[in-house]
Amino acid sequence: IEHSSENSTIIPTETTFQRMRQEQRSMASKAAELEMEINEHSLVIDTLKEVDPSRKCFRLVGGVLVERTVKEVLPALENNKEQISKIIESINTQMQTKGRELTEYRERYNIRLVGEGKSEAQSQSAASSRESEGGGSKGGAGVLVS
Repeated sequence: IEHSSENSTIIPTETTFQRMRQEQRSMASKAAELEMEINEHSLVIDTLKEVDPSRKCFRLVGGVLVERTVKEVLPALENNKEQISKIIESINTQMQTKGRELTEYRERYNIRLVGEGKSEAQSQSAASSRESEGGGSKGGAGVLVS
């Protein structure tokens, strides 16, 4: 990061800018994690819709495996999926706000990123390839049908 302001304000300005960028990255990471949870919920919901509602299934609740029926679990999963979607919307709104704050901060203190001005298409394609290499999921939706 390069600054064109006085030396006395470089460190606090840089620290604040880095903190703001890290906050935005953390939000993006959490949103991606929640998107994966929604996909897992959708997969389980689609599977359970094809199963007899009276069939027993097991659901992981707070680290405890509990026995329920499909008709008891399905509405809870659908509700969880909806709540996660609302959280993602909220995080996306916060990320947009943080992005505007970062832009304003960069302009106010004339902050330039090292390498800025190079091909942005390269950096975007590298970021998208990193995201697509996510692979499998860390945890399931916590439902086992027997």
